[in-house]
Amino acid sequence: MKKQRPTILVTNDDGITAPGIKVLMEVMAELGDVVVVAPDAPQSAMGHAVTIAKPLRLDKVNIYDGIDMYQSSGTPVDCVKLAVNKVLHKKPDLLVSGINHGYNSSINVIYSGTMSAAMEGAIEGIPSIGFSLGDFRQDADFEPVRNYVKQVAEQVLEHGLPVGSLLNVNFPPIEEIKGMKICRQAVAKWKEEFDERIDPHGRKYFWLTGKFLLNDNGEDTDEFALSQGYASIVPVHFDFTAYNAIPFLNNLSFNSK
Repeated sequence: MKKQRPTILVTNDDGITAPGIKVLMEVMAELGDVVVVAPDAPQSAMGHAVTIAKPLRLDKVNIYDGIDMYQSSGTPVDCVKLAVNKVLHKKPDLLVSGINHGYNSSINVIYSGTMSAAMEGAIEGIPSIGFSLGDFRQDADFEPVRNYVKQVAEQVLEHGLPVGSLLNVNFPPIEEIKGMKICRQAVAKWKEEFDERIDPHGRKYFWLTGKFLLNDNGEDTDEFALSQGYASIVPVHFDFTAYNAIPFLNNLSFNSK
């Protein structure tokens, strides 16, 4: 009996016409039957936002021949929810998100729409991966990462992932990637700055800017691997419980009168 091809859901946060998602769907088409559900416009840094105060639109589009594609007015997480409930009517065998223009390493995973889409997949029990390339340019070169993306997806399709976990995969923007390393998330943060300006009506407004502060000298982190020319693979989970803090909290007197 011929083995059935897996169903692979492809999404992103850069929008359905972004170059990164085109590369991702091309690679996934080598592995299974691809369905794309992605935002109709860029939704970067949306985190795990969902749309509840306005209706969602979902339209079938024909952008690339031979690919079943839908665009939504919602967030990346909305796209995953719509894909499972209104397009596929089942859970796919694999969810891949990206390939994002720009790193989602370290603390950036918190803000990332790319990774939140993958996390929503993991919440649904779908093996899920977020892919990102450290290049914000519209004409970023994704060719060096194609084989690595395929390798990671193949391994997850074959072996699955531990319950409650997903993968955060980042690539350095170089022609010769040295390989892939399993890493931990580096300790870092953004130091925000706000560029204050005045609009034509004399009202004050702000543009958010900032600097990335790496507070981690470890050589086992995603930031270190990327700086050395390697792709980083960080296992992520959506259980935010700080288990190491439970003994500390148990020694406090929350129930005193």
